[in-house]
Amino acid sequence: MGHREDLLEGAKRCLLEKGFARTTARDIVKESGTNLGSIGYHYGSKDALLAQAYIALIEPVADDFESSRIEGRAGKGSLERFQEVWGHLIRSVPEARPIWMMTLEVITQGERLAGIRELLIEAQKQGRSGLAALFTGIEESALPDDVLESEGRFYTTLLNGLMVQWLFDPDSATTAEQLTEGLRRVMERARGEA
Repeated sequence: MGHREDLLEGAKRCLLEKGFARTTARDIVKESGTNLGSIGYHYGSKDALLAQAYIALIEPVADDFESSRIEGRAGKGSLERFQEVWGHLIRSVPEARPIWMMTLEVITQGERLAGIRELLIEAQKQGRSGLAALFTGIEESALPDDVLESEGRFYTTLLNGLMVQWLFDPDSATTAEQLTEGLRRVMERARGEA
């Protein structure tokens, strides 16, 4: 590997161990076996390098979410599909926990992490699109704007809240079954059936 790749790998390890706020340029250099000048030369700044490392860490998690679309057996847009996808996402939490912790760090410390906040804002937009596609079965490139802006935002809001629960207290966090039952009841109440 060259210095650019070494820096990226070192930054990824630092992010997983220390998070954004506590990772220094010297930490990355030590972990990667490179030098301080390499960061500026290859990435422009420590923050830009950390942003790229964060992207590299979240891509496999996003790919795992995408696999839900392939494995899904329930009807697109159905309550069964809703429960199936949430179940898959919840099962991925233990493995993706360090990445979700980093995301929460960015959310709570975003104004102190120049450049990183903008990255997360863009990731949220892409996440809305990916989640809407997962639940509706509509190809991401074909999603109508109204679906993206309503359903995509709805699923993103649920995902963020659910992940906070699972990170804070997995023993009492909402399950896919509970989330689905809650949605079913809300829908019934909205129609005047409950």
